[in-house]
Amino acid sequence: MSILYADKISKVYGVTPVLTDVSFRVEPKDRIGIVGANGAGKTTLINILAGELSPDGGTLHKASDLSVGYLKQRDHFCPDRTVEEEMMGIFEWQLETEKQLPALAEHIAALSAQGRDVAEELARYDALVLEFENRRGYEFRSQIRGVLASLAFTEDDLSKQIDCLSGGERTRLALASLLLKEPDLLLLDEPTNHLDIGTLRWLEQYLAAYNGTIIVISHDRYFLDRTVGRIFEIEHQTLTVYEGNYSSYADKKQLRLEEELKRYEQAQQDIRREEDIIRRLRQHQTEKLAKRARSREKRLAHAELPDRPASAGGRLNIRFHEKLTPGNDILSAQGLSMSFGDGRERRTLFRGVNLEMKRGDRLCLVGENGIGKTTLLKILLGRLTPDEGTVRLGQNVIPAYYDQEQQMLQPENTVLEEVHASYRLYDQQELRTMLGRFLFRGDDVFKKVRDLAGGEKARLSLLKLMLSGANFLVMDEPTNHLDIGAKEVFEQALIAYPGTLLIASHDRYLLSKIPTAICELSAGGIETYLGGYDYYAEKSRRLASGKTYLDRMAMSTGPDDREPERQKELDKEARTRARREEREQAALDRKIQSDRLRKEAEITEAEALIARIEAELCREEVYSDPQAALEWSGKLQKAQEEMERLYEQWMALP
Repeated sequence: MSILYADKISKVYGVTPVLTDVSFRVEPKDRIGIVGANGAGKTTLINILAGELSPDGGTLHKASDLSVGYLKQRDHFCPDRTVEEEMMGIFEWQLETEKQLPALAEHIAALSAQGRDVAEELARYDALVLEFENRRGYEFRSQIRGVLASLAFTEDDLSKQIDCLSGGERTRLALASLLLKEPDLLLLDEPTNHLDIGTLRWLEQYLAAYNGTIIVISHDRYFLDRTVGRIFEIEHQTLTVYEGNYSSYADKKQLRLEEELKRYEQAQQDIRREEDIIRRLRQHQTEKLAKRARSREKRLAHAELPDRPASAGGRLNIRFHEKLTPGNDILSAQGLSMSFGDGRERRTLFRGVNLEMKRGDRLCLVGENGIGKTTLLKILLGRLTPDEGTVRLGQNVIPAYYDQEQQMLQPENTVLEEVHASYRLYDQQELRTMLGRFLFRGDDVFKKVRDLAGGEKARLSLLKLMLSGANFLVMDEPTNHLDIGAKEVFEQALIAYPGTLLIASHDRYLLSKIPTAICELSAGGIETYLGGYDYYAEKSRRLASGKTYLDRMAMSTGPDDREPERQKELDKEARTRARREEREQAALDRKIQSDRLRKEAEITEAEALIARIEAELCREEVYSDPQAALEWSGKLQKAQEEMERLYEQWMALP
């Protein structure tokens, strides 16, 4: 039975339709991903499902007992509350009942002391205790700590104020708040924003085991592939349902578009042929042929013709190029170290970072949130000075930087002014043409930068990067805020780019397609993995388990007083100890297997001996001779006792 049913839902903002005649069903334990371009109406739909918006047309039916949890792109925590207070607010009933139970018990005791009948009060007390227990009243505090710990919050973090948390911490806290409520239906709007790879893997594992229904909006293709079994695509105000994960959806959509295009082209060909026949009939200028021409015209006018397949509403047109070919050596960084804070609050981000880049290298930088990836990129570009170490750029190297926070854009400029300020050799018409390739059309070019959405700022920064003609592109989370279509175009542009790339990213699809090597940044330096994400995930011990990663991250939060070199020694000792234990275990397994085979061979020999003895006892010259029969019977008894002993030894083996 469906838990949710939408029937021809429509939504209009002003005079602009966002959703038109949207219908679908959601079944128990469905895993649904909602995809579409920025502004297509994904968040509008999920707000309607959450009950925060009402449709302008159509109806939404929900199961009467359905509980809904909604993770928004932006949380609405009270900034003055601590982490613990925010989580405790979820259990207001339990906290209030916790106070009521002792008071009710005292009231019953007082009535009983007066000799009054307390049967009714005891029944009410027992019912309240039972409900308190069923609603986890005795365990909600440990539940809070358990969920927070699994999302890398330490005991010290519980007293942190909400407004002191980073973007990633707020996302994890919003997830914790939602998971503690355990709703029947989880609505998640871009849950992977601000999460690093380890946290993403943990979230994927959690959602895979979740017992309820999940509907998620995401532009993370890797995440969708691993978490959903149906795709709802919103395009041109309508919704299309595809069975399967994101990769399956992409294949099916491409096939559908090709089939629609074939039908459309065949219809156009039929129309052209019919029009040619009508023209030829008219040329003869006879009444009979003219009637036929009119008849065909009427039939053609009333024919139901397929519409032209709808495009995605415009696609980015990106092509990076380099104005000048550099030498073979692009960048050399030696012994880079960086710390922040003073005194006891001083925290080492990383130490001993060495990096060499040659022309044509495509390196992707990964690491935990807060490890200093953005800081390292800025050091490499000379925007920050390291505590220790040196950076040298090669001859004729022209770097350009993409800033994930878009802080290099001037908020008071218009879009057109922002580009013209950096590239004055282009006239306005040329700039408007290029802006059109990045989907800034018409009056969009006169918007203030401060009024742009995240995706629009990302496109503007990418245009400036493209116009730079740099031969060394350094990018910090460039796919943030881009929808899936824009990401795919961007990735193709990077593949075609002849220059050198250094990209910090958590986008696992990009990490699978672009890099020649992945560099993992940690407090102790950089470790390089040749190849893409799959090889990195297989080889990196840090990704062996999403939960193990988060446990380690929780243990390592706070000021880092340990010397990185000492930590590297401890890591080396741990790896050596693990390899030794593996060898010892392998040797033990081989010995056990050898013992089993040897014992089984002995049992086989004992069984063969018994068979031979029994065969002897069946011979006439033996069973007719009492002395011989007695002798062979004794041998048989001894052989059977030996076989029993061997079986006992065999069964006792581990």
